[in-house]
This record gives sequence, structure tokens and C-alpha cells, in this order.
Amino acid sequence: MGRLRIWKMIFATAFSERLVYRGDFALGTLMRFLPIVTQIFLWWAIFDSIGQSSTEGTGAGQPTGGEAVSIGGYGFREMVAYYLLTMIARAFSSMPGLASGIAQQIREGEIKRYMIQPIDLIGFLLLNRIAHKCAYYAVATAPFALVFYLCRDYFVDGFPPLHLFLCFVASLLMGFLIGFFLEASIGMIGFWFLEVSSLLFLYMLFSFFLSGHMFPLTLLPDWIEPAVNFLPLKYLAYFPAAVFLGKIPEDELAMEMGIQFAWLVFFIVLCRFAYARGVARYSGFGG
Repeated sequence: MGRLRIWKMIFATAFSERLVYRGDFALGTLMRFLPIVTQIFLWWAIFDSIGQSSTEGTGAGQPTGGEAVSIGGYGFREMVAYYLLTMIARAFSSMPGLASGIAQQIREGEIKRYMIQPIDLIGFLLLNRIAHKCAYYAVATAPFALVFYLCRDYFVDGFPPLHLFLCFVASLLMGFLIGFFLEASIGMIGFWFLEVSSLLFLYMLFSFFLSGHMFPLTLLPDWIEPAVNFLPLKYLAYFPAAVFLGKIPEDELAMEMGIQFAWLVFFIVLCRFAYARGVARYSGFGG
């Protein structure tokens, strides 16, 4: 019960901190919705260009936004729906400042307080991230609902069946935990190296392209797609969106969910192992 009270106090404090500057936090959250319009027009231009090229010399009428064109198994409307869903997935799995913050605490000696106080560093940071996501969605739920209502026509098949929706929610939650423990593991490298910014930059670069945040992974060349599908990055954005849209074959869905869970267990163990080994070799001086 004592540990539960500590966790509750940490969560409440972190949640309150996120809402200290309510106006700034709300404005920053709402500004993230502006790229939606840009992405819709960008994909419309791409599909329309392909549609015009495919009908040149055939005597066919002009396409409207490339409605009949399919890229990587996604039509124009499905592509927009996919982008909207990856926004939700990335809102769960993105952990800005986590790895760099851990490395900075190690470098500056702030991590000593977690060694002398009955507070677990990983648990403390996890509760902080949960509080941040709760505060974010407390502000963003209404804008998300409005955007999805205005863009409801882009979801060709409408709301998915219940079992797919439950898998979608489960994949979002596991994506959040994978994103947290993956970046926390990168931050633990700070026990061995003073600076992890270069490694973190490489991770963010690969994550942006290979997680499916920029485009569906089915658009990748055939020679690289199997390798990318083996990586855990696809579970941060592509997989939840593909589950919602029914792009994962039913006979493969259970296996894919199992693989995502296996990656989650792997990164939890890796993060805990790196922290234990790091603390064992850590030397801190001063007050």
C-alpha cells in the first residue's frame, strides 16, 4: 500500500506539472493538428498525378484525386485514414526527451537521488510519461474527435469489428510501452558513454521512416520490406493503423500481436538489465 501511495503521488504531481502552463500546453497540442491539411493535399496531388499518368492517351475522363489509383494496397481515402491513425499511434509511442534526459541525469549526477531514495528510476519515468499522455489526451481528445468526424468519409469501411478495435487498442498500449522502454534503453547507454545524442539522432531518423509514420511500409521495395517488418519499429505507428484498417490478414493477426508482445518483454528486460549493470559501475561524487 505504501508503494501504491508513492506511485499515486508521483502520477498526481507529474500530471499537475503538465497543466501548470495550460495555455501553452493546449496551444502546442492544437498546433500538431495543422499538418493534417498539408498531408491530405500532398497525398491528393500524388494520387491525382498517378491517375492522370495512367489515363493519358486512353480517352478516359480526368480522375478526381486519383480515386481509382492504389499505392501499396492503399487508395487515396485509405491513405488519408492511415495517416490520421498513425497520428494517434505516434501520440502514444513517441517519447520526446526521454533518452536524452536519462543520459543527462547520469552525466550530471542527478541519478544519485534514485539510489539513495526509495524510488525506482524506471518506474518514476514511466509514471511521468503516463501522466504526460493523460494530460495530452485530456486536451487533444476533442480536436481528435472533431478531425475524425470531419474526415469520416475517408474511412471507407467505417468502424472496424469489435475484435479488430480491441486489437487496435491493445497495439496502441503496447506501442506506448515499447516506445518507452526502447528509448529508456538508449538513455541507459549514458552509463558507458557521456553523450548519446548522435545515437539518438540515428534512432529518430530510422524510426521516422521505418515505423510507418511517413508512409505505409507496404510502399517499401520488396527487397527491404521483409527486413523492416522484422524490426520492432513498425509497432510504433504502422501496425496499429493497419490493424484498424483491416490490412493485417486475420490468420496473421494473433501472431503479429504475439510478436509485438514479445518485443515489449524484450525491451523491458533489456532496459532493466542495462540499468542494473549501469548502476553497478556508476561512480558519483559530490553532494
